[in-house]
Amino acid sequence: MSPDVLSAVREALPRLSSSESRVAVAILQDPAIVVDLTITELAGACGTSLSTVARFCQTLGYTGYREFRMAVASAVSREEAERARFGLAATDIDPDDGVDEVVAKIAFQEILAIEQTAHGLDVAALDIVVDRLVDARQVDLYGFGASGLTAQDLQQKLVRVGMVATCSVDIHLALVSAALRGPGDVAIAISHSGETTETLHALDVAASAGAFTVAITNSPASPLAEIADAVLATRARESSFRLGAMSSRIAQLALVDILFVRLAQRRHLDVEEPLRRTREVTASHRVPPRRRGAGETGAS
Repeated sequence: MSPDVLSAVREALPRLSSSESRVAVAILQDPAIVVDLTITELAGACGTSLSTVARFCQTLGYTGYREFRMAVASAVSREEAERARFGLAATDIDPDDGVDEVVAKIAFQEILAIEQTAHGLDVAALDIVVDRLVDARQVDLYGFGASGLTAQDLQQKLVRVGMVATCSVDIHLALVSAALRGPGDVAIAISHSGETTETLHALDVAASAGAFTVAITNSPASPLAEIADAVLATRARESSFRLGAMSSRIAQLALVDILFVRLAQRRHLDVEEPLRRTREVTASHRVPPRRRGAGETGAS
């Protein structure tokens, strides 16, 4: 069960029937209707039956409309409190928003994405992935577009602690590397939607070759998640005027940080020396502190 019921509704959309989808879309457009309407009224508003609404609630893992309604009421209340904290009446960015509103709305959405990702994270699955990474011969990372930035971030973290990790934004090179993986290797694919064809293809090849496969995605019911041996889910909502998939990338980066720190805890004696050596070798590429003259006090 997702701690964010609205994220659960959004994730369920691809597997719902057409009549159940009408219920889901209505709720996502205005979650307060669940709080305000009885099951009979909601069914009428969505042009569907009582049994469809009840089945929709059960599909999400609730015993019925009453339990689902309470969960939505709690989620709406929490979000209203968070919006009030940021001084927001709405969270989607509007073309006429001023700079202060844009700053507040982006901060709200990105903080929300990190919090919900952390609260909803399957920690058992996280430690299973860490167990595999500790003993991995090689780690392959697949991600394209905005998710490719996250894949590259994790790759440089793993390399810094002496692990063999590869990441290529070229699908041909990614497929070549995936085909050469096998038992003892780990392949991690990152895709917000879980439907990016290049990412799916690379992870499928690695799985066929015998690697342990991991999906980092916002959609635990996606095709990518179905391929993977373990799924680590983000919880991010995207909206208009956010073409760089900002909330999803922030949620992915937070999850990658959690994964890496957990791995570093397990390998703490093995990471200290590589970190020291890599820190020292790159130190010469930093600008040294400016030397102050004899008469300078340091005050600006």
